[in-house]
Parts: sequence; C-alpha cells; structure tokens
Amino acid sequence: MTDFALRRRMMVDTQVRPSDVTKFPIIEAMLTVEREAFLPDALRETAYSGENIVLNDRRVMLEPRTLAKMLDDLNISRDELVLDVGCAHGYSSAVVARMAEAVVAVEEDAEMVSEAQAALVQTGADNVIVHEGPLAEGAAEHGPYDVILVQGGVAQLPDAIAEQLKDGGRIACLFMEGALGIVKIGYKTAGALSWRFAFNASAPVLPGFEKEAAFAL
Repeated sequence: MTDFALRRRMMVDTQVRPSDVTKFPIIEAMLTVEREAFLPDALRETAYSGENIVLNDRRVMLEPRTLAKMLDDLNISRDELVLDVGCAHGYSSAVVARMAEAVVAVEEDAEMVSEAQAALVQTGADNVIVHEGPLAEGAAEHGPYDVILVQGGVAQLPDAIAEQLKDGGRIACLFMEGALGIVKIGYKTAGALSWRFAFNASAPVLPGFEKEAAFAL
C-alpha cells in the first residue's frame, strides 16, 4: 500500500522548501492537502512527482515547486477572495483554501468540475466554489478578486481575467514563449497591471490564453 503521507512530506522537504518557500501557511497546506485525492485513479501514483502531471493534451497539474513559489510571491492572507483559473481536479484550490477567506475555482471541463467538487467536499475544503465555464472568462459574478492564479501557461492574458482583479490586487501568470516560460506577478494600480519577474517554469498554454493572431493585410 502506497504511503502517500510519507510522499507528501518528501515533496515538501525535497521540492518545496529547497525552492526558498518558507511561509508557514504554504508549507502547512502542502503537508495537509492530499494531492492524490485530486487525480484520477490512473494518475494517483504520480501525485508527488517533481514535474507537471499531464491530464490531457492541453492541461497539466502544475509541479509542486511552481504552485508553491507562485503562492509564496502572492502572499495570500486570510481575508482575501481568490480566483483560481483552470483548477482541473481541484488540488490548487484546496491548497489556496487553507490560506484565503474563499476561493472561486474556474474549470471548463465538465468531468473535471464534478471530480473537483467531490474531492473538495471529501477533503473538507468548504470555502471553495467551483464555477463551470470557459477559463478565459473567469467568474465575474463572484468578483472582483484580491488575488488571481492561472493554473497553466499564458501566451496572452484575456482582458476578462485582468478586469476581475481588484485595484491593489495581485495575479500570478506563467507566460510561455515557445518552450520557455516565466512566472510574473502582476500588480493592479489605477486599473493598469504592472509586472515583475518571479521565476522560470513551464506548462502548456491554456485554452483561451493563446496569442491573438495579428491582423495583416
């Protein structure tokens, strides 16, 4: 029988802490949330691998290091409302739920939505709402948000997502250029986003987050 609790501790000790992630709420959440509960049975054995877990041809569960470092830079507090875009089976939302007041998790794959809802209930994440709809549209009816995370690659950030961030809020995006990616943290001031480099990572570009084709005559 697989000792997932041991693997979870090893993930934190060998992937998260060595990446300079030391904030207690992040460590506590990643030690507590059962990552394997948020994967289909066929992928449970890969839950604690140190790389992106492929869910389908366009979607991955981000490697633990990438999610942890995003959370470290966003520095979520207990009174904040968070939008988690592309939550897949719900793991990232369950982790964030332990730091925030509430999480709105957006997923467009109906099967993933139902599996996320079941796993979140099973693990006691009762401050998460799963919103079914296009990832690029977010969930404006529940916003605006203090913090936004995007769980996958971004070539171009949809305006609808940027508009749902509160003034003074933060957003973490993994911008992909070819095979290379850079996580940047955006800060919204007077309606405009300013970005700073955080770290390198990689993931497939999410549906709806592709670059718009330039119009040419």
